[in-house]
Amino acid sequence: MKFAIKAVAASAIMVVAGVAFAQKGETVKIAFMDPLSGPFANVGQNQLKSWQFTAERLSGAKNPAGVKFEVVGFDNKGSPQESLNTLKAAIDQGFRYVTQGNGSGAAMAILDAVSKHNARNPGKEVVYLNYAAVDPALTNDKCDYWHFRLDADTTMKMEALTAFMKDQPKVKSVYLLNQNYSHGQQVAKYFKEGIARKRPDVKIAGEDLHPIGQVKDFAPYVAKIKQSGADTIVTGNWGADLTLFVKALNDAGLKLPMYTYYAGVTGTPTALAAGGDSEVYVIAYGHANHPGELGQMGADFKKKFNDDYYTYATLNGINLLGAAMAKAKSTDPVKVAKAMEGLSVKSFAGEVQMRASDHQLQQSMFVTKWQKADAKNPYSVENTGYTFAPVKQMDPYVASTPTSCQMKRPA
Repeated sequence: MKFAIKAVAASAIMVVAGVAFAQKGETVKIAFMDPLSGPFANVGQNQLKSWQFTAERLSGAKNPAGVKFEVVGFDNKGSPQESLNTLKAAIDQGFRYVTQGNGSGAAMAILDAVSKHNARNPGKEVVYLNYAAVDPALTNDKCDYWHFRLDADTTMKMEALTAFMKDQPKVKSVYLLNQNYSHGQQVAKYFKEGIARKRPDVKIAGEDLHPIGQVKDFAPYVAKIKQSGADTIVTGNWGADLTLFVKALNDAGLKLPMYTYYAGVTGTPTALAAGGDSEVYVIAYGHANHPGELGQMGADFKKKFNDDYYTYATLNGINLLGAAMAKAKSTDPVKVAKAMEGLSVKSFAGEVQMRASDHQLQQSMFVTKWQKADAKNPYSVENTGYTFAPVKQMDPYVASTPTSCQMKRPA
C-alpha cells in the first residue's frame, strides 16, 4: 500500500514537472523585420546582431522556460509596404513571433496586419514585439492585444526629458529639428506641450521637419538654427539623419547643447567625436555604462563584433518572453500573450512591467551626457574614447503617461 501511494505521488510529481516544463527544449523562432539595406542599414544590421546575440546568450537553461531562441532577419527596407511582404513571408515560414522597431509607419502596418491575420487564422496567431517604434498611438487609439512595446513611447521620453530640462537654467531658446513623419512630428508636439507646462519662459526659436532618409546636406538647416539665435537644439532624429546633422554642425563650428533620443545609435557617436567636446544629452531607458550583466553583455558584444550593444530592449524582450512562456507552460502565442499582460521581470535598471491596459512596458529612464570616457564611466562608444555618462535616473512613475487604449481581448 505504501509503495502504491509513493508510486502515485511520484507519478503526480512527474506529471506536474512535465507540465511545468512542457516547452523545455523547444526552439522559439523570432522574425526580425527592419532595414538591412538603404540609408538606415547600419542601424538595422546592428540591431539584428543585438537580437541574435541576446537570444543565443539567454537560450536553454539561461531562461526560466528552458527554450532556445532563434532570431532570423528580414529586410523590410524601412517601408510599410515591404513590412507587409516580409510579415507574410515570415508567417508562411512558420514564425509565430515577430519583432520590429525602426519606423512607426512600418510598425503601424505590422500591427494592423498581425491583428487581421490573427482574427482570420485561429490557431496560427502571431505576437508582435515592438522594440523601438515609439509613436504613442501604437499603445493608445491604435492599441492591439497582439502588440507589446518594449521601448518607452515618445510621450514617456519627453515627459522625462522636459522634467530634466526644466532644471537647466541656461535653456531659454530652443530649436526643434525632426524627421517629417509621425515620430518626428510627435517629438516636436510633446516637447512644446511639456516645456510649456514646466518652463513657460522657454521660447521656441524655430522648427523644421525634413524628409526622412533623404537629406544629404544639413548645412541649410544648421544655418537657420544659427540665424535663429537658439541656445539649445532638441531632435528626435536617428541613424543617418542624425549623423549627417552632427557633421553639418561640426562643419559650421556651431556648438550648442543638444538634447536627443538617439545620439548613441550607430554612426552618430563617431560624428560627435569628430567635433570634439560638445554638450549632448540622450534620454533613453538605458546607457552604455551599466554594471553587472548588461555591462558584461556590452563588453562581450564589442569583443565579438567590434560594435556597440545599445538596443537593451532585446534583453528585456527575451527575458519577458522566457518568463511568460514559463508562466504559461507553453510557447503558444495565445497563452504567452495572456501571460505577458501585467508581467514584471527583473531588469538591468530595476523591475520592468508590461502594463496590461495597453501593453506598454513601464521602466526607468536615464538622461546621459556625452563626455570623455573615464574610470567611473569607462565604456568607449564606437571606440571614440568618449561615452554617454548617466547624469540622472528617473523611476518608472516619473515618465509613466496615461493611455486611452480600449483593449479588445480575444473571446
